[in-house]
Amino acid sequence: MTRDEAVTPGRDEAVTPGRDEAMTPGTARRERYHHGDLRAALIETAVELLGERGLEAFSMAEASRRLGVAVSAPYRHFADRDALLAAVAVRAAELLADQLDREVPAGPPAQRLAAGARTYVRFASDHRPLFQALAGSGLDKDRHPEIARAAQTISAAFTAPAAELTEGAEPPAGARLALAIVATAHGHATLMLDGTFGTGPQAVETAGNQAAAAALALIAGRDSLTAATP
Repeated sequence: MTRDEAVTPGRDEAVTPGRDEAMTPGTARRERYHHGDLRAALIETAVELLGERGLEAFSMAEASRRLGVAVSAPYRHFADRDALLAAVAVRAAELLADQLDREVPAGPPAQRLAAGARTYVRFASDHRPLFQALAGSGLDKDRHPEIARAAQTISAAFTAPAAELTEGAEPPAGARLALAIVATAHGHATLMLDGTFGTGPQAVETAGNQAAAAALALIAGRDSLTAATP
């Protein structure tokens, strides 16, 4: 890092390792990021820490330590812990939307919904910390509307084919069907992460296939589902 790239503790505060501080992965990462990239580095580090310690043990102070910056540094980019978690949730929503776009093939709407449920489960397995930040952080969505905005593309992957299937019915019918399928996919994903389907790739495959089958069962019984009152 050159003198021009270094930052002082009053700004995006890189902290010089103390005499007894080893060259840890966090220190190496600090050497790689440049002034103006601390926000992105904090999101990356938050994902790493969530994977290691879970939501309850995650803290801004630990993210600062891992990056090798002063404890005050993250607050120049995020108002508090929840704001950083919200940024991680937005990243998760963007990645899930991209995975749905790549893995759900064109075709009949029922098959697209089943494929979407399967992909949802796979995403939870492939990106567990991100999935937890998006679906299990308990963040106040009113305080962090950016999460809902980022999730609109995910919603469209389910509501669009559901609307095709319920064409001619009352407008809420498609939304109810889509929500039921997302809830089913989410339930299978959560059970898979808890070990209900076993471990390893076969567990993911089983959970994904069962989520897809459940989606098709909901579609088959959609008349009673969509006719129900909220």
